[in-house]
Parts: sequence; structure tokens; C-alpha cells
Amino acid sequence: MPRTTKAEAPIVVDAPILTTRRVDFDGFTLQFDEYHVDADGTPVFRGLPDDRCQCPHWGVVVSGEIRLRYADREEVYLAGDAYYAPPGHVPVVTAGSEVIEFSPTAQLEPTMQHLAAAMAAMGERA
Repeated sequence: MPRTTKAEAPIVVDAPILTTRRVDFDGFTLQFDEYHVDADGTPVFRGLPDDRCQCPHWGVVVSGEIRLRYADREEVYLAGDAYYAPPGHVPVVTAGSEVIEFSPTAQLEPTMQHLAAAMAAMGERA
């Protein structure tokens, strides 16, 4: 059975904003995200349909807080909360937050490519 730990997962993003470790499991991606600063995802999601993430995620907030903004609402998750994020959201996080998420790889990859390009255009390392 596939398994991993945060320490074993390869780092795929190491930027001032966040560190992301990622492992793919048979069509799903497991992602460990650590946010180093307060961050509003609005600028990096511009250009995606509706300027929002179009990938669903299932996650757990390990520490801190994550807010997901939808066109019609905002949802807030705190340390210990498990959540489902349907497509159509923009994340807003606080410094020190850690999140573990599972996402369908085929839907996640185009989003991650867009985010990497947007971060590079803003002068951030991805």
C-alpha cells in the first residue's frame, strides 16, 4: 500500500510564501503545504476560469487557519478541521498555517502550472 510522511515527500515549491511537498498516489496527489506569510491567492488565480481554482480538494488543517472564498460565500477552517473544497474557490491563509490536501492529479496539474507561471511573473520562486 502506498504511504508517505511529510518528511519523505519531495519539496516541489520552496518559496517565501509557502513550502509544498507532494506525492502522487494512483491518480490522486497528496500535498503538504506550509504557509510562511499571510497570503491571499487572488493574484495567482487570475486567468483561470472565474479567476478561481477549478480543482476539488479534501484536506485537514494541521495548524493555523485557511479561508476559502467562493463567489457566494467564504468558509473558514481552523486547526483540526477536515474539509472538502469544491471547484470555484480562492484560498486565503495566515502565516504559520499547515494544510494536508488530497486532489485529483489530472485536475490539479493544470492549476499548479498556472500558479507556477503566475508566481514567476510576480518574481516569486515556485
